Amino acid sequence: MKALVVCGESISDVIFATPAIRGLRVDIDDISVHVLVHPETSYLLRENPYIAKIHLFAATFVTWRKLMDERFDVIINLDEQWRSTVLLRFVTSPKRRLTTNRWKKWLMVRFKINQISSKHAVEHMIDAVRPLGVKGDNLGLDFFIPTHDMVSRQGFPEAFRRGYVVFCISAPFLTRKLPLDRMIELCDKIRRPIVLLGTSEDHDNAEVIWSFFSGSGPRRLQQNESIFAARTHIYNACGKYSFNQMASIIRQSLAVFTFDNDFVAVASAFRKQVFGLWGSTTSLLGNYPYRTRYTIMERTDLECRPCSSQGFDRCPKGHFKCMRDIAFDFYLP
Repeated sequence: MKALVVCGESISDVIFATPAIRGLRVDIDDISVHVLVHPETSYLLRENPYIAKIHLFAATFVTWRKLMDERFDVIINLDEQWRSTVLLRFVTSPKRRLTTNRWKKWLMVRFKINQISSKHAVEHMIDAVRPLGVKGDNLGLDFFIPTHDMVSRQGFPEAFRRGYVVFCISAPFLTRKLPLDRMIELCDKIRRPIVLLGTSEDHDNAEVIWSFFSGSGPRRLQQNESIFAARTHIYNACGKYSFNQMASIIRQSLAVFTFDNDFVAVASAFRKQVFGLWGSTTSLLGNYPYRTRYTIMERTDLECRPCSSQGFDRCPKGHFKCMRDIAFDFYLP
C-alpha cells in the first residue's frame, strides 16, 4: 500500500501529524508512507524514519501532476485549509479527511458557545487514520533533530551549563503575548537561569528583559511599581538559532514557559514540563501540550475570551485583561 499524508501549513500542524504518520508505518504491513508538506516546514520531517518520500506544495498544476503519477492507494488529508481540499479533489485516489471543528470554533469565538470536546488536535488526526488499521500508541509526538543542528549548552554562559528554563516569547499575534513588563515579572518569578527563545523580531524585547536583570537597564518599569529582588540570569537567544537548533535547546531544558505558539508542540515532543500562557485564544481549541505535564495559565472569567482562534495585533476591547491581569500561578520544582 502507498499512502499520502497531507500536513497542515504551520509548524505545529506538521509536528502534531507525526503520531498519525508513525501509526500508519508501524501498524500497517507493507505500507509506504509519503507526505505532502509546504516547503517552509519540510525540514521538520527530513529525518523522520517513518516517511518514505516527501512531496512539496508547488504550483497547483505541478503538484497535482506529480501526485497523479504516484498512484496512491489512499490519501489522508490532515490539512484544514481549502487549498489542499481543492488540489486533492482532482487526484483520483480514495481519500480520508480530518474531521474538523471549524464551525464549532467559530461559534465559540463569535458567540462564546462551547461545543468543542477536550480532545486534542492530535487525537483528531489519529482518528482520521484509524479506519485504515492504525491503533495508536502512547509515544507522543516525534521531532528528529539533525546532528548538525544539535546545540551544546557548553557554549552558553556558565550559569546555564548546569540547567536552565526556556521562555519562548514569540507569537504570531500581539494578543497572544504578554506585555513586556509582565514578561519581566514572570522571569523574576521563575527564579532560574532563563534562555529566551524567539525570532529576530523578538530580539529587541528580549534585550530589554536581559538589560533589566543584568543591571544595565532600569530596575523599575513605568507600568509595574513592584521592585524585583531576585537577580535572574537571562540569555537572549532570539534570532540567533534556526528552529531545529531552538528545538535542541528546548530538549536540554528543565522546563518550558510559552505562549500559544509552535513551541508548545516542540516542548511536548521532548516531554518537557510546559507552562502555557493563553491570551486572546484558548487551550479549548485543541492545541494545548500533548502527552506531557503542563499547566495552563489563562483568564477563564472574561466574557470576551476567546476573541479569536488566531489572535490580533491589538486587543479589540482595548483593555487586554486576558494577558494584563493573568495570574502567574505555577510551581517549578
